[in-house]
Amino acid sequence: MNPLVSIIIPTFNRAHLISETLESIISLNYQNWECIIVDDSSTDTTQEIIEKFIRIDSRFKFYKRPITLVKGANSCRNYGYLKSTGNWIKWFDSDDVFLPNALDFLNQFKDIGYDVCISKIEIVDFETDLILKNKNIFSENLIEDYIIEKINFYVCGPTWKKSFLEKQTDLFDENISTLDDWDFNLRMIYNNPKILFLDEAFIKYRVNTNSLSSERDKLNIIEINSEFRAREKHINILDTNNKSAKSILVNFTINRYKYFFREALIRNHGSKFQLLKKLLFYQFKTLNLFGIIKTIIGILIFKIFKRGYKFLK
Repeated sequence: MNPLVSIIIPTFNRAHLISETLESIISLNYQNWECIIVDDSSTDTTQEIIEKFIRIDSRFKFYKRPITLVKGANSCRNYGYLKSTGNWIKWFDSDDVFLPNALDFLNQFKDIGYDVCISKIEIVDFETDLILKNKNIFSENLIEDYIIEKINFYVCGPTWKKSFLEKQTDLFDENISTLDDWDFNLRMIYNNPKILFLDEAFIKYRVNTNSLSSERDKLNIIEINSEFRAREKHINILDTNNKSAKSILVNFTINRYKYFFREALIRNHGSKFQLLKKLLFYQFKTLNLFGIIKTIIGILIFKIFKRGYKFLK
């Protein structure tokens, strides 16, 4: 008997998207699955669409996030995990799409002691369905390269053995909305899982302008702050676990502050003063006097000549 896979999907107002996601699950070659969908108080017809799928296939299970839990995808993921009965856990989003052979590897590797199987994903344009890129997932310096985002699994790339997840103190951080997959995957990697890397793309990760990650590009300060909460959290973790040099993440965080501050300055966005304050704080904290001087010079040159971006890189 093939092991049961629990596919856990948080959803919120996805009536226009979720049908394609659920149809891709039905079309999987691997058929021993359950799909646990947790709704985050949708106000559109998401529930009605899901109920249609449940009538077609009882392997779909629908829950609403309890009102006692914090609103957000991570609360829904954690709640869905509690409801899962599978041997393997597949986190999925309500706009992701499986390719038919996405779980076939479990037929081959079901008796081998891996804690997680990580596949590549196709990053595709939401409107055209054209492949934009395949994200690299393998590195000889796994933790370091994941920290600086040289590699990325996203939330949907790994398939986790439940027996490994059961040993973890926490799963998804309900106080983080952006970079939640980065945070989760890193914390799992710190615990040295036995990993099988699959050099094939099995999932379409669709990029659209309404995602939380795109909100950072729009200089949404709430999502930018969420990113830095995640990065600061791991700076503190690396202080104690010594899995990687903390300075690598500190420098990467400073560069991210530079990027957002530079964009806010160019666009004359209201977040520029808050971002400048945090950038200077990190540069001061790391005793980066040269960096502070470059930042101040860059600001002065920009205010006078509307140029000087190179000083903020």
